[in-house]
Amino acid sequence: MLSAESAAVVRATLPAVAGALDEITTRFYGAMFRDRPELLDGMFNRGNQASGAQRRALAGSIAAFATRLLEQPDVRPDALLSRIAHKHAAVGVTEDQYTIVHKYLFGAIAEVLGDAVTPEVAAAWDEVYWLMAGALIAQEARLYQEAGVEPGHIWRQWTVVERRSETDDVVSFLLRPSDGQPAPQARAGQYVSVRVLMADGVHQLRQYSLSSDPGGDLRRITVKRVAGTSGAPDGEVSNLLHDQVREGDELTLSAPLGDVFLDDPADATSPVVLVSAGIGGTPMTSILAHLAALGSTRPVLVLHADRSPAGHALRTETGELVGQLPGACAVFWYEQPGPEEPDTREGLMNLDGIELPDGGTVFLCGPLPFMREVRGQLLAAGVPARSIRYEVFGPDLWLPGPAA
Repeated sequence: MLSAESAAVVRATLPAVAGALDEITTRFYGAMFRDRPELLDGMFNRGNQASGAQRRALAGSIAAFATRLLEQPDVRPDALLSRIAHKHAAVGVTEDQYTIVHKYLFGAIAEVLGDAVTPEVAAAWDEVYWLMAGALIAQEARLYQEAGVEPGHIWRQWTVVERRSETDDVVSFLLRPSDGQPAPQARAGQYVSVRVLMADGVHQLRQYSLSSDPGGDLRRITVKRVAGTSGAPDGEVSNLLHDQVREGDELTLSAPLGDVFLDDPADATSPVVLVSAGIGGTPMTSILAHLAALGSTRPVLVLHADRSPAGHALRTETGELVGQLPGACAVFWYEQPGPEEPDTREGLMNLDGIELPDGGTVFLCGPLPFMREVRGQLLAAGVPARSIRYEVFGPDLWLPGPAA
């Protein structure tokens, strides 16, 4: 895919470019938002911009893509980009925006690396960029087509038909399309973007997993109130939803997207392992509900960790769904289990003594430190890496991290 001439230049310059990517992406976002502030209105998550999470995710994806081009030159790394394509489609990214990104990204590269960016170096990295952009554009076009929407036009109004408190800091919203038309097709495990208008007149988006069976015309999202830690501000969208949205109000939702979902043909018999912590249990509840709706007899193992039973969102519903599935069982870990929880385990999730089924697909969701730790335990237990599918809430910092 990458020309031999460009591959040689990229190989020689990758250490320098990768080492400077944090500064490059910092300057890139700064210049782009200075000149194109409208992109912060309904496109980029300004919380992730402020924390640097989006910057680090972009840097990691560029470095990972370039490395994969060099290591596997005959294979276009579409699988590597699938998660990014779904995230892009969920916020309405369009083909023309890749030209905008190119302008500011390459301007930042020239600023940071200076004279090291010779015409040959610029041309080689330009080839890398457009290979990556072209693959993403193609994937996103297919996602829009599958969702039955025009590129970028992903939004639809939904009415809140029920609001339910799950825990002190988690609330569920049951939603129905406001226009009376059928709900779009969704898969268990996918998410939607929610687009809200903030007090300062700027729209912000956040992704929330569907937490109920995606069949039928109702959808449910379950939202944890995000409290700022270590000097970070509170989550502005989650707090708005908690404080202001009530039954009868309308929310603006995207088409359902996400590349981590249950593959559920009617005759599927392979085991399913659902591993989660905290609010990461929401897509797992959707998968369980869908399996129950299908009358599935597949072996299902549910593993969940939380601080306490009272803080475990959808705990009762999870137990009820497990009871409806003849091949299902569940194990819960709580840091503070309480005396009334004799059948749970105390502390953090530890897979010692857990019998993992052979040939199963593992779905993993929760905070990044949890996922990295548990993924290591799964690999040590003999679960193939290809069988572990994970979902990240927010920018995907998995690949840039030490446990990638």
